[in-house]
Amino acid sequence: MAAPIALRLHPNDNVVVARMDILPNTKVEGDVVAATRIPPGHKILTRAVRKGEPLRKYNQIIGFAIDDLAPGTHVHTHNCAMGDFERDYAFCADAHPTDFVPEAERATFEGYRRADGRAATRNYVGIVTTVNCSAATSRMIAAKLAPLVDNYPNIDGIVPLTHGGGCGMAASGLEMDVLRRTLAGYARHPNMAAVVVLGLGCEANQISGLMSAEGLKEGPNFIPMTIQDEGGVAKTVMRAVGFLKELLPDVNDVGRETISAGELILALQCGGSDGYSGISANPALGAAVDLLVRNGGTAVLSETPEIYGAEHLLTRRAVSRQVGEKLVRRIRWWEEHCARTGGEMNNNPSPGNKAGGLTTILEKSLGAVAKGGTTNLVDVYEYAQPITARGFVYMDSPGYDPVSATGQVAGGANVLCFTTGRGSVFGCKPTPSLKLATNTSLYRRMTDDMDINCGAIVDGEQGIQESGREIFELILKTASGQKTKSEALGIGDDEFEPWKIGATM
Repeated sequence: MAAPIALRLHPNDNVVVARMDILPNTKVEGDVVAATRIPPGHKILTRAVRKGEPLRKYNQIIGFAIDDLAPGTHVHTHNCAMGDFERDYAFCADAHPTDFVPEAERATFEGYRRADGRAATRNYVGIVTTVNCSAATSRMIAAKLAPLVDNYPNIDGIVPLTHGGGCGMAASGLEMDVLRRTLAGYARHPNMAAVVVLGLGCEANQISGLMSAEGLKEGPNFIPMTIQDEGGVAKTVMRAVGFLKELLPDVNDVGRETISAGELILALQCGGSDGYSGISANPALGAAVDLLVRNGGTAVLSETPEIYGAEHLLTRRAVSRQVGEKLVRRIRWWEEHCARTGGEMNNNPSPGNKAGGLTTILEKSLGAVAKGGTTNLVDVYEYAQPITARGFVYMDSPGYDPVSATGQVAGGANVLCFTTGRGSVFGCKPTPSLKLATNTSLYRRMTDDMDINCGAIVDGEQGIQESGREIFELILKTASGQKTKSEALGIGDDEFEPWKIGATM
């Protein structure tokens, strides 16, 4: 049986989604005929609505009609707008016991066991910069060491983590706390076997303050240095290369061993989303998340501005009212933050999202939440906080992908899945990043960048659960050392982007 030209996602919806380019006067569903050309991933109205009435997709409100609209109308930004409506948080209403796999039967991967007991999926040496002023020097150190690393097969590389902050900011307060928490998260990440923390010496983010605030201790594999104290760039590079050169044999002296999938922390990201994201890749990733959680693992959903309007679906899954209210407090913080800074929560979707068929942040959020699967929400974290709970959790972050993923990795994520409909090429050292295409056209066009084609769901060739199982198996292979497409291309050095909350002074 041929796949339909439009996809109905729920019987109560008054829109369907074009599976292909639909020409005018084409029958879409029942007696409904397209009034105009409808691009792939875009929405077609199937029932007449009056001005101000809600438009529904996934059996949820995605916006409100600007005018009276007839069946067959192309529904998009020209006739659908945001509007406020009551959302029932119904804390814990949909929480239910998780059907965990018995420990003896749980999935496994081949990872590195660190001395402190944590599990790693990669084996990197990191150069963590406290301030932008030490960025160039850190890259020089990495460039000097790169040829040497080629002689050590168990070392994945040298990662210089550079950023634009660290000075021109208050020496204490929220923004400094967030930056230090982020830098410390990378410095102590299990995928980092050894780290140099490199500062200039006079910056607001002093190394001594960072180490004191975050409980970091100098040691054989944790080396703090400042350029001013070392006598300049050339001397700093020479000394850092000398330290790390001596460490390389020890860093290389590791072997992979069988580890339970329960020790994986999976970061969930989406970027360059389109009208298919909430239909294919996001729910398929959600099915993989359910498998990971059932096997004792952890998955981290983020991007608070991109769950806005769909947060009630998460509060209903909260394991306790306290957890649900933690999420609501982050939503309220963002509303206040936007009010203070002159922004708005509906600055999303992006131009690319809209070209792909997404009309409002409500619609985008409903699709984004699908990445989190169906299990209970067990905890909510602030940006870059260490993730300690097992199960499905939430971390507050901006919607901008590099900033959001940086917080998740700082929290401990040791593998990442990134869904995309327009074609993101995101990499994320030291954590491997898998790219999941929402549609077959993208997968074929950018096959060197995409790891999995979830477009088979839209094409009617694969079910969501089947695709979720495929993603889960690839997560395990990736955690065991199989390179992702972004790793094969060498992407991931430049995507480190800590959240800048305050003004640059």
